[in-house]
Amino acid sequence: MSGPLEGVRVLDLSTVLMGPYATQILGDLGAEVIKVESPEGDVTRQLWPYRNPGMGHMFMNVNRNKRSVALDLKRPEARDAVLALARDADVLVYNIRPAAMARLKLAYEDLREANPRIIYVGAFGYSQRGPYADKPAYEDLIQGAIGLPRLFQEQGAEAPHYAPINFVDRAVGQQIAGAVSAALYCREKTGKGQRIDIPMFEHMLVMVMGEHLGGAGFEPRVGEPGYARILAKERRPFATTDGYICILIYNDKQWRAFFELIGRPRMMDEDARFSTAAARSRNYADANRMLADEIAKRATADWLEAFERADIPAQRMNGLEDILADPHLEAIGYFTEHEHPTEGRIRTMAVPSEWSESEPGYRRHAPGLGEHTREVLREAGLGAEAIESMLASGAAKAA
Repeated sequence: MSGPLEGVRVLDLSTVLMGPYATQILGDLGAEVIKVESPEGDVTRQLWPYRNPGMGHMFMNVNRNKRSVALDLKRPEARDAVLALARDADVLVYNIRPAAMARLKLAYEDLREANPRIIYVGAFGYSQRGPYADKPAYEDLIQGAIGLPRLFQEQGAEAPHYAPINFVDRAVGQQIAGAVSAALYCREKTGKGQRIDIPMFEHMLVMVMGEHLGGAGFEPRVGEPGYARILAKERRPFATTDGYICILIYNDKQWRAFFELIGRPRMMDEDARFSTAAARSRNYADANRMLADEIAKRATADWLEAFERADIPAQRMNGLEDILADPHLEAIGYFTEHEHPTEGRIRTMAVPSEWSESEPGYRRHAPGLGEHTREVLREAGLGAEAIESMLASGAAKAA
């Protein structure tokens, strides 16, 4: 086996990041992924930097292990081609609003008629059972809806700001991949396909409010929402004499070891603020300020060596270039280089799980737009004349 999902066929109608990231995970795990793009191509193809237009860096990093077929789904013959592909597919993934899929006549009912065993997965902004059902949703909008910019401000930022990664798209993408795997297992037991909705807002709230429901998690309340340790204004990397270090001194053993390191071995007995986990949980600000003062007295390497001896969790704060040169990542071959047929030598990241059997991996390069249109449509049963007619009319496009 080339991966645990070998033999599974995924029809990927998603675009940009969330859906393509999910289907890349499925492709890494061995599934055959057919990416259906518009004749203009996924918008991430145009995001700089790139060597050649249409093969942007973002596209390259969420579309490996896929084949590309370009279809204009507003054309009836292209829609019919999707239904033909769906008859042999196990999974369909999309990330536009369900109403748009219905307008294309590609709703769950349409696909179920073509293939009753299909697993039809939609990822979009909000549950279809509530008043936000038709609202558009993108990364920044959902970050705002779940309160993330406000949390940065509560933690001490001068103004609200977004997380500097596509946190929502990638988190929900992983949820999609997990749901598909679970649905495939369910189908093995029951023989039934099904529709799965994965709303971004509700999924991300599990992550946010799981931490910050706080005192509002009890009725009547025993306090305000929010997790004090996470929201503490002083919770940040600590400056050393020559850089920054990230530490988490959490339990009594680690705190005693730290006070030994700074020459104050009786601190926990003498200062009630630090004597127990419960006391520290009420005095995070004082604890962090004290740590900042102490950490500023030594160099990063000195602290890392001292913390390792004392078995206290610590990590040098990395920048992006530091990550690319990280010795651990180099040792495990995390960043690997491959020859791409049009883009030359490219760097990719490893599948972040390790298997004793059915190992996932890099099997296909990120495809050019419509690189596989002819072969995929042939496999769906379309004849050469019909395919060439679709290409000539603009209903399909080939590289």
